Amino acid sequence: MAFGKQSRSFPVQRKIFVTGTAGFIGFHLARRLLEEGFAVLGYDGITDYYDVVLKRQRHQMLLQNSHFRAVEAMLEDQRALDAVVDAFEPDVIVHLAAQAGVRYSLEQPKAYLEANVVGTFHVMEAAKRHAVQHLLMASTSSVYGGNEEMPFAETDKADTPLTIYAATKKATEAMGHAYAHLWDLPTTMFRFFTVYGPWGRPDMAIYKFVDAVLDGRPIDLYNNGHLYRDFTYIDDLVEAIRLLIDAVPERPASAADIEPGDSLSNVAPFRVVNIGNNGRVRLLDFVAAIEAATGMPARRNLMSMQKGDVVATWANADLLHRLTGYRPRTDVRDGVASFVAWYKDYRRV
Repeated sequence: MAFGKQSRSFPVQRKIFVTGTAGFIGFHLARRLLEEGFAVLGYDGITDYYDVVLKRQRHQMLLQNSHFRAVEAMLEDQRALDAVVDAFEPDVIVHLAAQAGVRYSLEQPKAYLEANVVGTFHVMEAAKRHAVQHLLMASTSSVYGGNEEMPFAETDKADTPLTIYAATKKATEAMGHAYAHLWDLPTTMFRFFTVYGPWGRPDMAIYKFVDAVLDGRPIDLYNNGHLYRDFTYIDDLVEAIRLLIDAVPERPASAADIEPGDSLSNVAPFRVVNIGNNGRVRLLDFVAAIEAATGMPARRNLMSMQKGDVVATWANADLLHRLTGYRPRTDVRDGVASFVAWYKDYRRV
């Protein structure tokens, strides 16, 4: 299947360009869009931050659908990105690719500037040039940083990031707002809260915990396990993104037209939206769910608080519900059980 004009013959509603389709979230979103009949062009650098075999397996699954094409290239390569976007002529861009991992950002901060800031700039330039109907880009709950009042709302200040990862994501939010204002480019940023589920990254807590429990090794629990997270199951996250694609922000006539609690900018078609389960789960209870799903006890290695970490995250998801009518709803015990079932099948244990 060729790019560009030939793709117009697809019986689809829109053409969607998705970055990071070999990644955890991008893979699930692309699969969801393809099931609905969209033409999806995926773009991924297939970096070796974690197992590239897992990444290629995700892409291989997507390639079973004739409406999907994949390009392997880096976002930092603007010429390559521009050529792909120009040929595909997308209606919507969903930018998920990034250098992930809060802890890795303590070791390799430059990688985050190059991938998350420079790469995002190149995506925004392409979106501006094609005047896409909607640009959606991933941010993170980590931007709330040192905020202590919870649940976190999109209208709260997010000026105290605690890691370079969070700082780069906050930078992309600011860049996105500037482009939305200058070029009338409808833009939605979503802040993810501790996403987990099948086909997840090996560096994610649930993957490491399940791997260790099934192997009889101890798991590291920072702050002696007294951490709280708003765990968000991948299917819920993907459904929220799909619905937000159609919730295109419009530049308001004045600040008075913005409803209370809406993060819509008063000077741009730009909005930030939390995607979380709207509740906190104690890490020790998360571990208990893993024990129940695996049928094995977890050996706990209690540790002190880790640099750059936060004690709790908790999303106020009211704006998401107002915009889409949807709330993430998967109970953590069900989500963990689904991950464990996938892990056992994937690792053949």
